[in-house]
Amino acid sequence: MLREHYRATGLTDRIKSALAAITPEDQPLTTAQLAPLDQFHTRGILATTELAGAAGLEPGSRVLDLGCGIGGPARYLAATFGCSVTGVDLSPGFIDAATYLTGRCGLSDRVRFHVGDALQLAFETGAFDRAFLLHVAMNIEERAALYAGIRRVLAPGGRLATYDLVSRDGDVVYPVPWARDASASSLRSETDTRSALERAGFKAVLWRDDTQVALDWFKTIIGAQPQSGPNPGLVMGPDFSLMTGNLARNASVRPGRSYRGDTADRADRQRFYRNGHWRPSPAANAGR
Repeated sequence: MLREHYRATGLTDRIKSALAAITPEDQPLTTAQLAPLDQFHTRGILATTELAGAAGLEPGSRVLDLGCGIGGPARYLAATFGCSVTGVDLSPGFIDAATYLTGRCGLSDRVRFHVGDALQLAFETGAFDRAFLLHVAMNIEERAALYAGIRRVLAPGGRLATYDLVSRDGDVVYPVPWARDASASSLRSETDTRSALERAGFKAVLWRDDTQVALDWFKTIIGAQPQSGPNPGLVMGPDFSLMTGNLARNASVRPGRSYRGDTADRADRQRFYRNGHWRPSPAANAGR
């Protein structure tokens, strides 16, 4: 069911056709040109930039991007910080498109992609310095196995940066970007998510609630004129705007955290974990 949701048949050819309106096939592309297309998590490139800044990346850092999609965050990390990035996704269509776009950006020497399962990581122990999850965990039922696998492939002192959704009270309106119905969704509460990470051996450095920031962003994009050129609908299908609208509704039900919608309450959270000693910070303690 999950593979079907992200099947992406013919995606690379659709992307090629759409990009022809921007630049000829034989001309290079930049990560900025692709950002409206390849950053299809809440707040897009803005969220990627913030999470990357918190992760303490350095030139040469070995980075794992799990659930990499068509490679937008991976290319951004490599181009901006000089990292070596490995992207893993279960969708062959996504990986094919990611490889094509990375070649167009001239980043194939720093970014590589593999079709793979996040629960069966085929990498040596300690192979990476940083790991990223951007809107991925809500598709994975076996959280303990997910976080334990990431913990294994991180080197001593490595860090996991995750930007994810957590469940709160109320029913979820479907379809949403990661699932067409509840059978494909594995949302967890904030408490359960944090407990699973800690049981896997991670210690929190920064834990931040971005709900209001996300709601402000939804309000802006829903009220704006549709953008011309390639956008996430090219990847996720013609009902992506409906999925995004439902995600905004689901996040905005409670008084004081709402701008529209009337059903579920879900927080959009950015979490940053460090594999090592506990390092509480003012940001980590705020609002607790």
